[in-house]
Amino acid sequence: MKNTIIFSLTIVLMALVIAPASAKKANKLTKKEIKQGWTLLFNGEDFEGWRRCNGDEMPANWVIEDDAMKVLLGARKKPGQGAGGDILYSPKKFKNFELSIDWKASEAANSGIFYYVRETPRKPIYYAAPEIQVLDNKNASDNKVDSHLAGSLYDMLPADPKTVHPAGKWNTCVIKVIDGKVSITMNGTVVINYTHWTDEWDELVENSKFKKFEGFQEGISKEGYIGLQDHGYPVWFKNVKIREL
Repeated sequence: MKNTIIFSLTIVLMALVIAPASAKKANKLTKKEIKQGWTLLFNGEDFEGWRRCNGDEMPANWVIEDDAMKVLLGARKKPGQGAGGDILYSPKKFKNFELSIDWKASEAANSGIFYYVRETPRKPIYYAAPEIQVLDNKNASDNKVDSHLAGSLYDMLPADPKTVHPAGKWNTCVIKVIDGKVSITMNGTVVINYTHWTDEWDELVENSKFKKFEGFQEGISKEGYIGLQDHGYPVWFKNVKIREL
């Protein structure tokens, strides 16, 4: 009997130790994160602060599902054809920051996380903004080029695909930018580093499709909006948080 009681108490104590990590609520900051200066960009309840790129309202093909912002396949569109639903967090532009986003892709899905977005009338979100790729690496049609796989600086620098979880599983991407020096972390592993406004950056642009983009030729901005892409596939985003550095 004594051994049974001790065993039961041990199980309870182990549960109490494990519970805080597993029971953490989505789209909430811990006391430690608040002290570190983190701010939520998505409250889990509505789209406060978000709107269409080059628009005033949220696009109709975004919903809140499973505590996440979810972009849907647009009406009368086929997979891969966005419905003009690229969105921005518009209350503030960011310069030096650490951004953390949890994302989940549906089968064959394609999307992207943007920063330093320069909103230009009649121009797409990727007109002059770096994109960190969101992709179902296994089934997406755009999985034939290394720098098009999830976590990559799109069409410029490849990330290690082994760091990415498959479709239907959550991933955490962290983008850290300090005075143009950038590191991208995928699920706890740094996958790429690069520096803006350098000869190396200019070479990356010149060897990519962006060499033909006027926005990239003009140069990317030194501050800008955070943005998410509608590429015509269901993709979820949650725990979107940032801290300025």
